[in-house]
Amino acid sequence: MSGAIIRIGTRGSQLAKAQASEVRARLMVAHELPEEAFAIEVISTSGDRILDRPLSEVGGKGLFTKEIEMALAEERIDIAVHSSKDMATALPDGLEISAFLPREDVRDVFIGRTAPTIAELPEGATVGTASLRRQAMLKRMRPDLNVIIFRGNVQTRLRKLEEGQADGTLLAIAGLNRMAMTNVATEILDPDAFPPAPGQGAVCIESRIGDERAKSLVAAIADEATTIALTAERAFLAELDGSCRTPIAAHARLNDDGTLALHGMILKPDGSEMHQTRREGVVEDAELIGRLAGRTVLQAAGPGFFDGWAN
Repeated sequence: MSGAIIRIGTRGSQLAKAQASEVRARLMVAHELPEEAFAIEVISTSGDRILDRPLSEVGGKGLFTKEIEMALAEERIDIAVHSSKDMATALPDGLEISAFLPREDVRDVFIGRTAPTIAELPEGATVGTASLRRQAMLKRMRPDLNVIIFRGNVQTRLRKLEEGQADGTLLAIAGLNRMAMTNVATEILDPDAFPPAPGQGAVCIESRIGDERAKSLVAAIADEATTIALTAERAFLAELDGSCRTPIAAHARLNDDGTLALHGMILKPDGSEMHQTRREGVVEDAELIGRLAGRTVLQAAGPGFFDGWAN
């Protein structure tokens, strides 16, 4: 590799920096490079700064990637590290996802302050979450719950919980694992009953199209199984034109026989209506499996299912 320093762009949260450090560590091993060959560049994003409103009101997923992608396009960084679930299905011109790291645990966890599980929460208890998907699934499970918006990084949400702003909250176990904080979870949720967001638990690396140096660099740490699964999940999301403005869940995984299985779900924000599908096929058809799954749930939901959600 070239002797020039490799600049890695990331958000500034503890979790984001942990993910960037994991990318750096894997690249160091793959290419026998010292830590000094890399520079982690922290970039403030709109999503990190705007904490008083739901994402659905201020632009959705792009709020966590826009400034980082701008830095990448302007060649102020060489690669960008993101949580895959923050990535829009349509990327800015000239940029591409060049690798996915091996996927972490996809499951959500409940962190209870007044009860250890969702089922044990008293009637009318308050649960905080920023995710429309988690809100909708919670309301479907427990229509009696008071679900409120909890924005901020993991530490901020846990602080809000400790302050008594809610009786519980939901987080991805992948982030807790990466920060060695899994002990705060009081219930791990079954991904079949409470499926994750598309891309949850996976770290992706974005680069400039045509930058062969970056492409060669990250190819050595790309995980094939995660790439196949995320291809299906992102195709499902793309077929639904989904974003942070819509409650969409998807979980793809490789079966023991090497085939691919996808579970996709869409819900109304209040949890009153849900449509899901399960599809399997060969891994070469990962994108097709995702798109067909998206068409299946759209057909089941009927015209107008998504109308007005982003307003």
